Order: sequence, then structure tokens, then C-alpha cells
Amino acid sequence: MDYKFLIHIVMLLISSPARAWEEIRLRTDIRAVSFEYVYPMIGFAGLSVFIGSIWERGWSSAEDYQYAMMQCAGVVVSLFGAYFLSAFLINRVRVRMIGQRDDMLLSQQFAGYGMTVIFLLQILTGLLPDLGIISMMLQFYTVYLVWEGTDKLLDVAVDKRATLTVIASAILLICPSLLHFVFEKLNIILN
Repeated sequence: MDYKFLIHIVMLLISSPARAWEEIRLRTDIRAVSFEYVYPMIGFAGLSVFIGSIWERGWSSAEDYQYAMMQCAGVVVSLFGAYFLSAFLINRVRVRMIGQRDDMLLSQQFAGYGMTVIFLLQILTGLLPDLGIISMMLQFYTVYLVWEGTDKLLDVAVDKRATLTVIASAILLICPSLLHFVFEKLNIILN
């Protein structure tokens, strides 16, 4: 895995999304987004939540480790599931509402890089949970990121760009929270 590329693309997506999406579009292997970008970002998010939980509760008992592992698992499962669910839903929207061809790999690429802000904020709030309110506000930068991606990567017509931006942004923002909520409820029920 190329960590230089990972850091480069994260910084570029945050600072200059249009240029980042153009660079992403020019990459020849769109199948590599999962292994080169999404999985490492999910791993960093899980690790930050684990470290933050241990830091907050301490590490003196087995229950503290169990709590940290459950928090870590919740984040990893919700982000992993949200990535694939978002890609599937965005692909359906692209095909049915926008009239583009069915291309799941392109939708996975779009969803993976479109979740950058969500990944970064999860890493940040995993280490510093008190920043939750600020994180909720900052996640709306995803809308701008998606707006640029619909133009540069998906090549959506101008008249349909706003529609896809709103729907894809809602999908990318809601899926991780919804899956985390379901995971927490199942955790309570099964324990």
C-alpha cells in the first residue's frame, strides 16, 4: 500500500476537490480504491476509536479492553458496510434517475473517495470525542466534495448534477450513522 498516495489524495480532496477528482479519474485501476484507500482509512478510524476509548476509560481491566474493542468494531463495521451500501445505492440512483450506465466499480470509487470527510472526522472524534458537535457541522463539506465528484468523475450532465449531489450526499452521510445505530442496538440485544 502506498501511504504517500493516501496522504496526498486526502490532502488534495480536502484542499482542492476538483483537482483531486481529476487525478482520481486519470488513475487507470479503479478497482484498487478499496485496498489502496477505503480499507486503510477504515483501519485508521477503528484504531483511533480504540485508542480514544482506552485513553478515556483507562486500561486497568478486561472490561475496558472489551469496551474499546466493541467501540472499534462498531466503527469498522458501520464504515465498511456504509461504503458498500452507499456504492450500491449511488449506482442505482445513477442508473435509474440520471440515466447513466450500470458501473458498480465507478460507484465504489465515487463512494470511497466521497467518504473522505466522514473518515477523517471519525478519526478525529475517535481520538477527541468532545469534538462531536464540530464534527457534525464539518461533515457537510461532503456535499461540496460530492458536487465536484459528480462533474469530474461521474461526468453527470449539468441539469442532473444538483439532483445527484443531494441524493449521493444524503446517502454518504446517513449510511454510516444508520449502520452504527443498528450495530449498537444489536450489540445491546445480543449481550
